[in-house]
This record gives sequence, C-alpha cells and structure tokens, in this order.
Amino acid sequence: MATPLEKARQNPDSMKAKILKSARKLFGEYGFHGTTTRMIASEVGIDISTLYYHWGEKGDLYEAVIIDMNDGIRAKLITVESLIKGHPLAKRIEIAIDELVDYLFAHSELSNLTIFRYFTKNRHDCSFDERIPEYISDIAYSMDLSQDRNNASPAAKMKVLTLMNAIHNYVSGEAFFLPMLGITRKDYINRTKETIKFFSLSNFIEPKE
Repeated sequence: MATPLEKARQNPDSMKAKILKSARKLFGEYGFHGTTTRMIASEVGIDISTLYYHWGEKGDLYEAVIIDMNDGIRAKLITVESLIKGHPLAKRIEIAIDELVDYLFAHSELSNLTIFRYFTKNRHDCSFDERIPEYISDIAYSMDLSQDRNNASPAAKMKVLTLMNAIHNYVSGEAFFLPMLGITRKDYINRTKETIKFFSLSNFIEPKE
C-alpha cells in the first residue's frame, strides 16, 4: 500500500501534495517546534481535520518532509556524480560547489531545516538522522575524497561537513547577509560559490608526497 508521501509524489496537484509543499515551507521557516498544524492548514486553506486525514500527526508530516528533501538532494548528488566523474579533484570540487549551491538556493528550506536540527536543543527525533553518515560518505566518495562509498574516513567526512555547513549558512543567512553586502541576489549566489571555492580548494586538496 502506498504511503502518503508516495501518493503525494504520484499526484502533485492532490491535497496531500499541497499540504506537503506548505509543510516544507513552514518547517523551513520556523522549525518543527515553531510550526503548528494550524499554521500549515491555514497556509493550504483547509481545516485541521482535513490535514490529519491526509497526513496524521505533525510528526508524521515532518518525517515525510525530511525524507522528501533527503531523496531530492540524493537524486541531485547522483546527477553531480555523473558530471564530475573523470575530472581531477580540483575540478570535481568546483563543479560540486556550483551544483550544490544552485540546488540549495533553489530549495532553501532544506538548509533552513538543517540549521534548525543543528542548533535546536529540543529536537524532534527523525529517522533521517540515522542516514546522515551514509549521506556524508556518499558526498565524500563523489568528490573523490574517499575510495570507499560506505565507509569514508573521519577526515573526509569533516571536509564534506565543512563544505556543506558553509553552503547552508550562506543559504539560510541570505536575508541577513544580502542587505549587509548591498548586492543583488544573483551576485550573492555567485559570490557564495567564489568564496567557498577560495577556501575549499587549497584546504581540501592535500599535496601528495
């Protein structure tokens, strides 16, 4: 039997899909504890009973949002891996940064929710946390920082976390940083790429002895 998430994906115009889209937006803005089912229902234009009928409890909907976003970025990483295959490490990192920055700015709720999960002490448990090590190892392997997709070294994982944290902070902090810098959003995104490359390339690539 199809899950609510699978049904939402199968029919993007369905009520389940509309609720999922609004939940992604609101969880991204306010986090799990700052978002209520009433807020989500109001955003969609339905009553709470309709929301519960389609998705159950708030925790169930939050879990679906996290899984949906995780599947989206995993699909993006597969695309990135095909683009960087065969290139030298420096070029792999450049391409990966360009692709990931564009993707995360287009899906800013993912960065926002990641930041919420880092810093919120009272976190809602989610099965996605169990998949983070695998997810980080995948990126390390794609960027040629690890020869083992399933068991990247702590050093390789830390490099990936440094890269991803930098991107998440620029994406999540856009509303704060953009007025401070006095530039357009397009320029801000391009400068985000340039800045992360500047600090990443020399530090990620260790000279071979």
